[in-house]
Amino acid sequence: MNKFKQLWNNMRSSFWFMPSLIVAFSIAFAIALIEADSIEFNRWLARWPRLFGAGAEGARGILSTIAGSMITVVGVTFSMILVTLALASSQYTSRILRNFMSSRVTQVVLGIFTGIFTYCLIVLRTIRSGDEGSFVPSLAVFFGVVLALGGVGVLIFFINHIASSIQASSIIASVADETMKAIDRLFPESLGQGPFDEDRDQATLPLPERNWQSVPARRNGYIQSVDNAALLRLAREHKTIVRMERGIGEFVVDNSPLASLALDAPPDQETIDALQATFSINRYRTLYQDSSFGIRQIVDVALKALSPGINDTTTAIMCVDYLTAILARFASREIPSSLRHEDGELRVITIGPTFASLVAESFDQIRGSATGNVAVMLRMLGGLQTIASLTASPGRRHALREQADWIAELAERTIESPHDRARFESRLARVCETLEAEPALCAGEEKATRQ
Repeated sequence: MNKFKQLWNNMRSSFWFMPSLIVAFSIAFAIALIEADSIEFNRWLARWPRLFGAGAEGARGILSTIAGSMITVVGVTFSMILVTLALASSQYTSRILRNFMSSRVTQVVLGIFTGIFTYCLIVLRTIRSGDEGSFVPSLAVFFGVVLALGGVGVLIFFINHIASSIQASSIIASVADETMKAIDRLFPESLGQGPFDEDRDQATLPLPERNWQSVPARRNGYIQSVDNAALLRLAREHKTIVRMERGIGEFVVDNSPLASLALDAPPDQETIDALQATFSINRYRTLYQDSSFGIRQIVDVALKALSPGINDTTTAIMCVDYLTAILARFASREIPSSLRHEDGELRVITIGPTFASLVAESFDQIRGSATGNVAVMLRMLGGLQTIASLTASPGRRHALREQADWIAELAERTIESPHDRARFESRLARVCETLEAEPALCAGEEKATRQ
């Protein structure tokens, strides 16, 4: 079932699936109108000759003009999309290209233009005149004109959409929205308001010593998804434990360990094939089960913005703001245990994200590229303070304290202006207060004050 869901998501994010559906609908719509014309409607439509009174030659001319115009518009639309993809790849990061490709607006617009073109071709071939026995599907021709006028409006809308979607704010917000939807889907359980120890269910009695038989990956690529139900079923059928060696979003090399089975003897080929089939491996990462991929995309945009050739602090700050929103959403969610039991028996040991790993992925590289950039460091501290106010988990607050400590260390080494240092110390003091931090965190502030 997981394979089918992943296939469905890949199809929905392609350029061909939605346009193909719209083209199929346009063919059915054209045939339905032609049949309606050929049965009863011609006599009824003759009452409005100004709307439905075109002859065979006139109808052919109208539909031919519309079809030619639409195929030209399709070419222009594809050119606009390719230029947009090239600009987004060079200015931001190539990892956001799939977001543009999976855009419903882009897919529907392509489908509308190709659908109108196909509609006109279907209606054209039914027009007859002279010795052939005159037949003009007046209703279908009329709707062809209506569709053409609608296509003009769609083209204007699409130009506006492209102009707005290429802006940094739109791109970052779109990625953040998709990431938070993935978090809501993958981690639906809320923690509540009380203190919570994230590692409470990870710490169990020591596992007995076992012989682990590794199962290799059968191709190079990124793990897009794992069928957890199938893993649990396989472990139950073989009365064993399945241990994941690589987590979702990680890159695996062909023939490297993918998972292990607690067995005394190597598994047979059928078991190996069944275990390998539970992992979906492809050339790229997706957000289907990999919420950290959205963080990766936003971090890449921030790193490009902070590069010496661009030096766009505003875009980097915007990235930090949306990373803060993502981590704030994650801070209120309960992460399932990596130890999966069934009927009191340990069956599967998974590898998944932790709050600390997501905080590190969000801020570590940005912090490394923000050397001397006071604005970015201040915004990162502000983000940590916001996240800290939304979680009471000791483990999660500790991860935030560590990140604040590292930012303070960077600031102490790279901020030279006394004014900027004072601003940083003031913000750091507020973060320390929110985190109820140990004195070690504010050591940099105390040292600067003494000097």
